[in-house]
Amino acid sequence: MANITAALVKELREKSGAGVMDAKKALVETEGDIEKAIELLREKGMAKAAKKADRVAAEGLTGVYVDGNVAAVVEVNAETDFVAKNAQFVELVEETAKAIVAAKPANNEEALAIKLPSGETLEEAYVNATATIGEKISFRRFALIEKTDEQAFGAYQHNGGRIGVISVIEGGDETLAKQVSMHIAAMNPTVLSYTELDEQFIKDELAQLNHKIEQDNESRAMVNKPALPFLKYGSKAQLTDDVIAQAEEDIKAELAAEGKPEKIWDKIIPGKMDRFMLDNTQVDQAYTLLAQVYIMDDSKTVEAYLDSVNAKAVEFARFEVGEGIEKAANDFESEVAATMAAALNN
Repeated sequence: MANITAALVKELREKSGAGVMDAKKALVETEGDIEKAIELLREKGMAKAAKKADRVAAEGLTGVYVDGNVAAVVEVNAETDFVAKNAQFVELVEETAKAIVAAKPANNEEALAIKLPSGETLEEAYVNATATIGEKISFRRFALIEKTDEQAFGAYQHNGGRIGVISVIEGGDETLAKQVSMHIAAMNPTVLSYTELDEQFIKDELAQLNHKIEQDNESRAMVNKPALPFLKYGSKAQLTDDVIAQAEEDIKAELAAEGKPEKIWDKIIPGKMDRFMLDNTQVDQAYTLLAQVYIMDDSKTVEAYLDSVNAKAVEFARFEVGEGIEKAANDFESEVAATMAAALNN
């Protein structure tokens, strides 16, 4: 039997990232052969990872990395928030973002095949991380964005890395771009402009808004408050030239009925038209970046503010950890608690 020294165990741990006992057992099984021990640990790691494959990993971190005119935002998941703070996990997230910027993969399959400086693929790195850290670690998604020399990236992470944003601004600098990314992190737009919203989606969201108004009106009636008007439109996509022209005519008729002198209408109509646009683009305000009220200047929308400084938003990507993942009722923490309870009862 080979003499398994502390130095040999230390060497294997440094090369594989395995724990002390796992490294020692692997060396015993392979009679002190480092290379065979590494392969054995890798095989065991894959087996452990396979056992954990059906677990829900909805915690984790985003990673953001910029190199010249290329940037990436990634989401890497773990099963618990505790592991998301693990140094090895954090390093893996950073390494993933850097690798994607360098290799520019087209999809997750290509991303997982990227060779890292260590010689292993990104997929192998996740298998090894799952084995070493002790819970399911998974690479979920990435967005790769490129810009021109005249454009600026805004890179921003919020809430300890749970939200990651990359924006591209034209006509402004990195400071402005980062401020826009901070807005995106806070307000969670899903698209840049109303032109990207589906017609049926707008109709469905408008119906939801009117349903809420209906509920509010029931409450208002109970305290003798006047009912709120229902919304006819929800997006700029619905505000045709004819609709806008009719709105202006309706405002003029209203001013005439109120007895306002016609000579001052020009001063009143713009403000009322702004109000009309605001009231009838509420779907845009919820989902599109350009229509949202800018958090750095709440007197303007994002689009109006950028126009005022001769800049425009070109593109953005925002990831929030766990969004869209349905957590199982029996999550990892519950599983641990149940295991501990069972052990105490035996």
